Amino acid sequence: MPSAAPTARRLPAGTLYRGREGMWSWVAHRVTGVLIFFFLFVHVLDTALIRVSPDAYNRVIAEYKNPVMSVMELGLTAAIGFHALNGVRIVLVDFWSKGTRYQAVMLRVIVVLWLALMVPSVYYLLHHAFLVVFGS
Repeated sequence: MPSAAPTARRLPAGTLYRGREGMWSWVAHRVTGVLIFFFLFVHVLDTALIRVSPDAYNRVIAEYKNPVMSVMELGLTAAIGFHALNGVRIVLVDFWSKGTRYQAVMLRVIVVLWLALMVPSVYYLLHHAFLVVFGS
């Protein structure tokens, strides 16, 4: 007698993301896009302060000159770098006839490029932050 428990139907690999590279790059692209949008929103607001009150603008800019903001600046740099490189990958997937076949390989390549670009950024931005905290 067959078992009464229903058998789970397995979908062929690649039909749904289900945690594969494409899904994670999709999520990362959306998250970095939203973070960049919020940065631009804040940037427009704090820059607009100069028209309202130059003194208020100077106070806001002075608040930005601290190590915490350097770490946030590093996060912004990371978000912009990944978003830009992944955007190029998305264009290749959309417009290159073999793009979907090589999308996982291209993701690995952009992650390596992103890490290579982030190493000097981390050094420069965190070096600057530590100089602010501990003096020159």
